[in-house]
Amino acid sequence: MKTKRQEEIVRAYLSAFDQETQTLYFGLAQYLSELGYNPRKERSHIVFKHDCHNKQMVKMGVKRGKEPRPYFGLRFSACRGYSQRFADIVAAEIEKHPNDAARCPYGACDFCAGEPATHVYTHTFPDGETKTFCGAHALEIPNLTADDVPEIRRLIAEEHRYLMKHEAGIEVA
Repeated sequence: MKTKRQEEIVRAYLSAFDQETQTLYFGLAQYLSELGYNPRKERSHIVFKHDCHNKQMVKMGVKRGKEPRPYFGLRFSACRGYSQRFADIVAAEIEKHPNDAARCPYGACDFCAGEPATHVYTHTFPDGETKTFCGAHALEIPNLTADDVPEIRRLIAEEHRYLMKHEAGIEVA
């Protein structure tokens, strides 16, 4: 983390979880910090935003229920070529919110920069119908495990390059 205060914010959030979860989430938080994303407490969540574009990349929180469990949301709408696991996450989100199709391809939203088709979640269903969902949202990655980390890191890096180029006007490698 860039500062001791940032590390304290993340560690305080993670303290409710077992050591394996703490290690997993803290490693992702460190990676985000290396890319310039700062953890900020917002209500009961921690969000990671970059000073150059102020867009949310990751949201961490606690899902309430019989047993509280960690929540990890990732923005990866500008990414392509992700695994079936992540395609299923996009499909589930679209099915969960059938009336929340992305409006930007039709000129009804200007929240995100860049060509609309490049920053919306898109999924083609078995019947051939293609649907979209707003790309500004971080989607929950349920049951996050260490096996997910390499792909999550790749998606973070790809989304980071997109946001820096289109939102901040900065090319990064």
